[in-house]
Amino acid sequence: MILPRTIRRFKERREHRTGAHASLFEPYKGDEVISLDCETTSLDVGQAEILSIGAVRIKGRKVMTSDLLDIHLQPPASLTGESIKIHKIRATDLADGISVEEALEQLLAFIGNRPILGYYVNYDIRVIDKFMRPLYGFGLPNKAIELSHVYHDIIKWKSVGGDIDLRFDTISKKLDVPIIQRHTALGDAITVALMYVRLKHGSPPSVA
Repeated sequence: MILPRTIRRFKERREHRTGAHASLFEPYKGDEVISLDCETTSLDVGQAEILSIGAVRIKGRKVMTSDLLDIHLQPPASLTGESIKIHKIRATDLADGISVEEALEQLLAFIGNRPILGYYVNYDIRVIDKFMRPLYGFGLPNKAIELSHVYHDIIKWKSVGGDIDLRFDTISKKLDVPIIQRHTALGDAITVALMYVRLKHGSPPSVA
């Protein structure tokens, strides 16, 4: 799946590099990363509707909790009892939600051209792209950073010949990072940001 997205991003960059959103396609040269998470109605990208989007800015060694995004969208018709069991978001919780168009506008303004970090981040990007392309003609062009890959690459030398547990809760425990409001978009985004900073700037985690 990497090659098709690379080709698509190249094509979209060429088509939009002089348009209204040209700045999104410029190479990023700073030290900031955006930790992003979405809560949706389904784990199937084709069926998923976005319920909420959470994001927080990371600058160097700091998670900037004073600079975050916490968006709730209007409840979709596909919001069912089964999905509510996972994310605990009810239609009444989204009574003041905004449209997907407004949500994407806020999201693009917040992210800019910074790299996007997440846990299974490609899922979030694919869902967002599904709604972005009909509106903007392109998907998120940002570099993606997968937290579980960062964790795996750092810890693999301690687990020669063994499997590495890449579950969210396990990574959090190994890094001694508290899980903040699990299964909320903002809570997961902040937790992932804290784990990323710990991995990049703290001591390597143990594998005991």
